[in-house]
Amino acid sequence: MTQTKVELDEFERLLDESFATKLNVADVVKGVIVKKENDGYLVDVGAKSEGFLPNREIPSQNIENPLSIGDQKEFYVLREDDNDENGVLLSLKKVACAQAWQTLQNAKISGETVVAKVVSLVKGGVIVEVQDLRGFIPASQLRTGMPFDGLMNQEIEAKVLEADAKRNKLILSQRQALAEQREQLVDDVISNLEIDQIVEGEVVRIADFGAFIDINGVDGLLPISEISWQRIKHPSDVLTLGQKIEVKILKIDDQLKRISLSLKRIGDNPWEEIEDKFKEGEIITGTVNKVTSFGAFINIFPGVEALLPVAEMEDSNANPFDVYKAGDEVKVLIKKFTPQEHRIALSVKDINE
Repeated sequence: MTQTKVELDEFERLLDESFATKLNVADVVKGVIVKKENDGYLVDVGAKSEGFLPNREIPSQNIENPLSIGDQKEFYVLREDDNDENGVLLSLKKVACAQAWQTLQNAKISGETVVAKVVSLVKGGVIVEVQDLRGFIPASQLRTGMPFDGLMNQEIEAKVLEADAKRNKLILSQRQALAEQREQLVDDVISNLEIDQIVEGEVVRIADFGAFIDINGVDGLLPISEISWQRIKHPSDVLTLGQKIEVKILKIDDQLKRISLSLKRIGDNPWEEIEDKFKEGEIITGTVNKVTSFGAFINIFPGVEALLPVAEMEDSNANPFDVYKAGDEVKVLIKKFTPQEHRIALSVKDINE
C-alpha cells in the first residue's frame, strides 16, 4: 500500500527528532562554539537548534583567554528547548564551578596548597576568591591574626579546611600553608642569622605581649619590652601591620627554631646616657607623657620616663587627671635616681619645701 504524504511528513519529523539530542535542564553536554555574538556565543550541542551561551555565564578566567570559534567544551544546560522562541540556554560557569569544587575537595584530601585572592574584609576574617568560588579565611587562620587593609586584592597561599559544594561552604587557612613553608625555610634562614645582627622585617602579627616580624619568611618575636625604651600600653601604639622595620637579633634558639628580636636596642641605651647627666636633688623640666590614677609619667630625656607619684604632687589629695594632661611641661625634683634599675622618682611637693 502506498504511503500518504501525511505519513511521510510524520516519518521525516520523527527521523529528525531521532537525530537531535534531547537536552534536559542540568545536563552536561559537549558542544562546539560556532559563532560569536554581541551578548554571547552560539554553540552546536547536537540539538534541533543551536544553544546560546550568554557572556554572563562565561568564567572569569576566559576574560584573559577568550573563547574561539571551533572550541570544544562541556556545557551545563540552564534551559531546554521548549519549541518556542526560547532555545537551549547554556552555561560554562556551572561546569567550571562543579570542577572547582572537585579540585578543592581533592586539595583538601591531598593537603595541596591553593592560591586565594582577598576580595573583602569582614568581621572575623576575609572573603577570598578561589577559581571563581567565594571562600572564607577566619581571622584565627590568617597570618596576621586579623584582617587589615593591606590584605585587599592580595593573592595568598592557603590550605583547604572544608570544601562542601552542597552547603556552598569553603573554609581555608593561610596559617597552615605558612606553617608548612616555615618548616622548609626555617633552617636555611636561621643558619644565615647572627646574634646582634640588624635585619629588616615586616610586622605580620600584633598581640598584647609583642609583635611577630617576618624575617625572610620566618617569624621572629619582638616582645613588648623590646619595642621601646619608653613604657607603652600595647605594641599597636608603635607598630602597624605591614610596617617594614629594622630589628636586632637578640637570641636564636636552634632547637626550638625561634628568633628573639629587639627594636629599641638598635640605638643607644638612653638609661646609660643619663647616668652622668642627672643627680638626686636636681630640679629639671620634663613633659607629661601619661597620666594614671597613681601618678604621672614624665619624659625627662629622649627614651627615659620618670614617675611622679600622686603623693609627691603639689596637692596629694587632688585627682592627677585634673592636674596634668599629656604634653604638659612640669618642673620636678629628682628624688631618687637609679638608672641602673631603670627607675627615677620625682617630686613637685619637695620643690616648694
